[in-house]
Amino acid sequence: MLNKLRNFSKGKLAGVLVGIIIIPFVFWGMGSVFSGGNTNSIAKINNHNVSTQNFADFINNSKLSSEYINENIDNNILEQLLTQLVSTTLVDLEINELKLFISDEILAKKIKSQKSFQNENKVFSRTKYEKFLLENNLSSIQFEQDLKKNELKKELFKYISGGIKSPLFLTNKTFNEQQKKIEIDYLDLKSVYIDQNEISLKDLANHINENEEKFFIEKIDISLIKLTPNELTGENEFTENFFSKIDEIEDLVLSNTNIEEISKKFNLKIRTVKKYHPGEKNEQLLDEIYKERNTQIIELLDKTDYFLLYEISNLEKVLPSLDNKEFQKKVRNDFFENNKYKVHTDLMKKIQKREFTNEDFLKLSKDAIKSLKINSIDDTKKFTRDSVILLYSLGINNFSLVSDENNNVYLVKIKNVYNDNLDRNNKEIQKFAEQTNSMLRDNLYNSYDFLLNEKYDININENTLDRMKNYFK
Repeated sequence: MLNKLRNFSKGKLAGVLVGIIIIPFVFWGMGSVFSGGNTNSIAKINNHNVSTQNFADFINNSKLSSEYINENIDNNILEQLLTQLVSTTLVDLEINELKLFISDEILAKKIKSQKSFQNENKVFSRTKYEKFLLENNLSSIQFEQDLKKNELKKELFKYISGGIKSPLFLTNKTFNEQQKKIEIDYLDLKSVYIDQNEISLKDLANHINENEEKFFIEKIDISLIKLTPNELTGENEFTENFFSKIDEIEDLVLSNTNIEEISKKFNLKIRTVKKYHPGEKNEQLLDEIYKERNTQIIELLDKTDYFLLYEISNLEKVLPSLDNKEFQKKVRNDFFENNKYKVHTDLMKKIQKREFTNEDFLKLSKDAIKSLKINSIDDTKKFTRDSVILLYSLGINNFSLVSDENNNVYLVKIKNVYNDNLDRNNKEIQKFAEQTNSMLRDNLYNSYDFLLNEKYDININENTLDRMKNYFK
């Protein structure tokens, strides 16, 4: 199914049939955004037409706003929605062909059994039901039709996977994969990294030369004038005269008149700050101006209590001196992080090429190697969940890099693996049996997906899809 959809839409359609059906495609938006107004076909499934109006209704029901669709049009949002509509249509066709049926009596029982529609005595409440419909702007007919469709989809998947039961050996396999105990040797790579205090000034200087663009700082000259009523008009109030002069200054700014000419015309005093860089002066206003160094050369801003006229000039890139303690600290940290990255990548390359040996492991830092037993795949006392899952996928004498919750990185060797058999009396057998059943069901669903791909001929009308895209642009 997925491959066929991709072929028909130049590789842009995304989504797996079963996943789309099982996991609802939910969006929050602003209601109706498009009305097709015609029955032109946008897709054809065998002899069944999916009209433009069908797709328009589907988009409207998704609750996506037109603004959201417009913003994501190049991210194939319409292709994704069309994929879901086609998938939903396929399921409906299958339900009709198999003549699956939900009676009104069963549907009524489903509604009455929902806890949200029951009172404190667990009895169906018509009042609660009507309130739910009102709050969600639904009619009872619409709600019951939607519920019926969902129940029929459930019946379809029961039909596909009905009677599935995991044999003991598969359940045992699932149990062993998750509950086995693994013994590891591990090394905190902090013992391998270079000591920051041992990084020489020569090393730092070489690092700067190799990474100049990273360490350049930009310095600017700033000329600024605070335009208060007193400065501009000699008055203490914001008068019409004051705003008239502000308008005049704004016109001069728009015509790219420099700040010096403006100051002379209005007899204003300019404050000049040379070679400014944030951190060298603790002044928020200058920091705000600095952020605009690559945009406007001269600007007039309304700061509520006053107007600010500023001009930026002489932007230059400089390398600070290593005599500057803060800069030296920055370079030292960067050198250290680069070293860490190199240690990690070099190790991973050797591990992936199977060139990393136990001798290599011991040579790194024999005295710092520790041992640990991990009791299950859920044992995350030392490492992150993803790290434990990774370790459980490895065999004896395999190596890997893992991390803890503080992002510390460790080199790990699988030393031993201990398996326990799961007997039928084990209280957790149901848990692992269900996991195995779920795996088997997924395999069946994948097979069913392949069957649909072979069974139905799906054609997408690219021209119609493009026209709908243009509507939202």
